[in-house]
Amino acid sequence: MRFIVGTGVSGKGVYLVDGEWAWNLTVVDSAVGTELSALIQGDVNLGDVIASKDKADAEPLSSLTPGLPVDRPGKIICLGLNYVDHIKEGGYDIPSYPALFMRCTTSMIPAGAPMIRPSCSEQLDYEAELMVIIGKGGKHIREQDALEHVFGYTIFNDGSVREYQRKTHQWTPGKNFDGTGPVGPVVVTPDELPDGADGLKIESRVGQEILQSATTSDMLWSVAKTIATISEFTTLQPGDMLAMGTPPGVGHAKTPQRWLRPGETVEVEIEGIGICANPVVAEEDIVATEAAE
Repeated sequence: MRFIVGTGVSGKGVYLVDGEWAWNLTVVDSAVGTELSALIQGDVNLGDVIASKDKADAEPLSSLTPGLPVDRPGKIICLGLNYVDHIKEGGYDIPSYPALFMRCTTSMIPAGAPMIRPSCSEQLDYEAELMVIIGKGGKHIREQDALEHVFGYTIFNDGSVREYQRKTHQWTPGKNFDGTGPVGPVVVTPDELPDGADGLKIESRVGQEILQSATTSDMLWSVAKTIATISEFTTLQPGDMLAMGTPPGVGHAKTPQRWLRPGETVEVEIEGIGICANPVVAEEDIVATEAAE
């Protein structure tokens, strides 16, 4: 199944996607809610809701304004170094344990929303990533059981302000600027993808310029291994989000360096899932617009 949280003619809701059409399941049953938490936690009988989807009018998928798949995830945990060629281009040694960091909710934005280049730095970089949404929580999850804990897969652009990422050994500042982490719009359940979303083409681009191009089979830590590793130290909960790291081709490693510029639209595409596209906007332009209103 494919879902998108968004706002259409019928209002905000969780939409079931089929091709170029979408049905607002929230109209069918208000218990579905306006983001994915109720479905993830099993609070509604999804089979019954889908069977009754004709109670909602089909809407063109292209007419929806996406929202965040999960409004307030308990944890957003990211892998920093998970593709060998990206590790090498950054000048790091290949780690024996994944480089993990957290993102806060204020850094996250839905697909289509402005990706903000901060006024204090021009070094806004892109990172195409697979994102996992946890469906069943747990602690000390075995790797062989880990994929049973996945609700779905979506797309993430781990927008990074490199100047601030490099200010400290901890990456927190550069990875948590407001409005730099686009996610979505479509969430795909595991039955529609290879196990662990393995072997999917992943690409980032601006217009016809291909910035990154790789496959998820290049990841050092698979989805299953990542879930098992993270659950050794923290209890994973339904709705938690795990970002699986980025392939080579990021802007700071190019010559000359290639930063995202206001006026551009950056796209991240993952085979079998879709495209997450966001315009880049300067923070000072947003402030000026708000002041004029």
